[in-house]
Amino acid sequence: MIAAVVLGRPIDGLGDSKLLTASRRDSLYERITATAEAIGLVVIPPGEIDTRGLHKSNIDGMRRAVARLSCEFGYVLTDGFPVPGLPVPSLGIWKGDQVAACVAAASIVAKVTRDRMMVALDECHPRYGFAVHKGYGTVDHRRALETYGPCPDHRFSFSTVARSGASGVMGENEVGAGVA
Repeated sequence: MIAAVVLGRPIDGLGDSKLLTASRRDSLYERITATAEAIGLVVIPPGEIDTRGLHKSNIDGMRRAVARLSCEFGYVLTDGFPVPGLPVPSLGIWKGDQVAACVAAASIVAKVTRDRMMVALDECHPRYGFAVHKGYGTVDHRRALETYGPCPDHRFSFSTVARSGASGVMGENEVGAGVA
């Protein structure tokens, strides 16, 4: 999941989504979505990540998220690395979600949206515990992969999935579980 956010007004408490509690992220998500000038969201399906690689998929996803913004903007700040091919000047900022409000807002929107997708995915595949670990490689997630093998919604190119004996054949029901 990748998000681009144009903030409509300052929001106190924005920060790295991974360092915030779930309840704090949810609260900030509501404030961001209620006041943002524009939000662009992109879901990258597991098959695309497996085919193109995570980094290339993330770069392209950032371009697509920015392209989905419904207002004009003068520049783009990205988290961590530069993104070539954006329609305006841009700057990649190391740990951008810790120092730039718009990057933090995008990180929060992407993480909350992805976490909600993982909860929904858990309803389809409850034995993997997606609602609990949200797609991160926890011990319980690795055990489920070893016990049941991957489901069609796993990213087969990821090492924990590949080690579980994945065949590499994607199912028809692909659901994006991209990174924020």
